[in-house]
Amino acid sequence: MRRTILLLTLGFLLNGNALADDERIAPDWTLQSVAGETITLSEAVSEQPVLLYFWATWCPYCKAVMPHIQDIQQEYGDDVRVLAIHFRDDKGDPVAFIKKAGYDFTLLPDGLEVAKLNGIWGTPGILIVDKDMTVRFDLYQLPKLDLSAAGEAPSHSQRAALLAPYWADAIRESLDAVIGESSK
Repeated sequence: MRRTILLLTLGFLLNGNALADDERIAPDWTLQSVAGETITLSEAVSEQPVLLYFWATWCPYCKAVMPHIQDIQQEYGDDVRVLAIHFRDDKGDPVAFIKKAGYDFTLLPDGLEVAKLNGIWGTPGILIVDKDMTVRFDLYQLPKLDLSAAGEAPSHSQRAALLAPYWADAIRESLDAVIGESSK
């Protein structure tokens, strides 16, 4: 097990991306946005790369990375579309949460089945899908950071605050690669 983790981490560092050598094709799906728009993944990626953000209102990691995702959406403009897929959250109000925070993601509620299709089991989950429906980034495949310098047992909120910028940098790196390839 340790050898496998070491090899995956080494592969990430050598390849400069968050995926192993074998490509993964994203399953196609259709959801309704809270604005009433019908979103089909294959149609969305035909226009630009799509960042799929799986989240819940109760998740401290989601709350920490959301401002970074909003910044990414603003930085990249029409070069990327962010789809915020809400799941595993029976008590939260995702519409009120997004509105209060001032985020302008396309909000897709009832995303549990789409999360399952994509192998997303916990929050947050972040994927970047290119025009060929290839998953070019998967947050779950990033190497783990050593947070021991943050203290004996940092809280989830403290861990989230430390991890969010690292995740955002990895997302930007992946988007730069995807957008750079599509402009050739």
